Amino acid sequence: MQVIGIHLEPVPGQLPAPVSVYNAGMQFSTLFFDLDATLYPASNGLWDEIRERIYQFMREEIGIPEAEITETRDRYWTTYGTTLEGLRVHHQVNPADYLAYVHDIPLGDYLQEDRDLREILASLPQNLWVFTNADRDHAGAVLDTLGIRDLFAGIIDLLAMDFAIKPQPQAYQIALRIAGVEKPERSILFDDLPPNLLGASSQGLGTALVGKDGQGEQADFYLPTIHELRDKIPQLWSDS
Repeated sequence: MQVIGIHLEPVPGQLPAPVSVYNAGMQFSTLFFDLDATLYPASNGLWDEIRERIYQFMREEIGIPEAEITETRDRYWTTYGTTLEGLRVHHQVNPADYLAYVHDIPLGDYLQEDRDLREILASLPQNLWVFTNADRDHAGAVLDTLGIRDLFAGIIDLLAMDFAIKPQPQAYQIALRIAGVEKPERSILFDDLPPNLLGASSQGLGTALVGKDGQGEQADFYLPTIHELRDKIPQLWSDS
C-alpha cells in the first residue's frame, strides 16, 4: 500500500464516549501504531540521538543557554505535547527546518530490517495506520529501514493533524476521519506514552501501552515490546 499523509482541518465536537470492556468477541477493524519507541524499542539509542539533536538545535539555531535547555525542552513537552510546538509558539521556529535538523540521523546505525515484526504485522487482518507526532518524512524513513512501510495504509503525522497533536482531542478525531473509522471502539492505539493513550480512550479508542508490562498505567492492553502482540492480544487474529 502507498504511504500517504493527509491534511485535514480539526473536527469540532466530541466522538462517542469510551467503551470500557474489550473481549474476544469484539471485532477490531483498525489499528493505529505510534512510531518512535513503539515500532522499535526505546533502548536502541535512536530516540536518545534525536533528543541530542533537539538540544543542539535549541542551543545552536535558537541560542537558548545550555543551562536552560533541558528545563525549557521539558516544559514545552509537558505544555504542548512536543518540543516543536513550544518552539513554534515562543520562538517562531519553522517546522520544516526543525524537523529536517533533528531527524538528520543515520537510521541504519540504530535500526535494521525487522523480519519478525513484518511477519506479525502482515498477518493482521485489520487496517494498519501509523499515527505519530513526528513528520511523515521521518516516519517513512523509519518504516523503510524496518522493512514494513508497505504494510500500512498511510501515515497520519503532525502535518495531517495540523499540529493538533496527541493527546489533543482533535488529533484522534482527525485520525479516525482519515482512516474512515466510524466506530472508534473497534480500533486500538498502540503507543509508548500513557498521556497519548488516555487521550485516545477519551475519544472511544481501545488502548495498548507498548514498553510496559503489568497494570501500572491505564490501558486496555500491555505489551513489553511490539513483538509480543500475538501473545498479548491474540483476539486480533480471531476477530476478522
